[in-house]
Amino acid sequence: MIEDLRAAPEQSIILLHARAHNPIGVDPSLEQWKAISDVCKARKHVVFFDNAYQGFASGDPDRDAQAFRLFVEEGHEVVLTQSFAKNFGLYGQRVGALHFVCASRSEATAVDSQLKVIIRAMYSNPPIHGARIVADILSDPSLLRLWEEDVMRMATRMRRMRERLVEVLN
Repeated sequence: MIEDLRAAPEQSIILLHARAHNPIGVDPSLEQWKAISDVCKARKHVVFFDNAYQGFASGDPDRDAQAFRLFVEEGHEVVLTQSFAKNFGLYGQRVGALHFVCASRSEATAVDSQLKVIIRAMYSNPPIHGARIVADILSDPSLLRLWEEDVMRMATRMRRMRERLVEVLN
């Protein structure tokens, strides 16, 4: 992967899966993420993270945010998509977010302006039901705690299923 990142043309858009790679569940270590970050920075790549399974790798949503937080700390301008469909069980709601980490306020203003143009052309009033469910859970300490327990149970279950699959295949 490192060699492919080095061979990619400068300023390429690099799509990375943040955590909980499906179906294998194998993720780079923090040291490997650092090496990926170094190459992306040297080649001036634009890093685009897909974060559809936050919490399902380790059972801890904060821990599963390490990769993109590392890239931001290292000075990358990052694009991040977050889906709450899987980790909140809202599959039919298509709940998520698109984040841009920009180099300056003026760049952020320009990105915001362009996104508004794109979004307005696609839809005027997005569905809000699923987003309100997520907001309610994340803003209520007792509901947040219950959700974190559910995420841990799901991550543990997936890890056990993968381990069992390896046992059966061996």
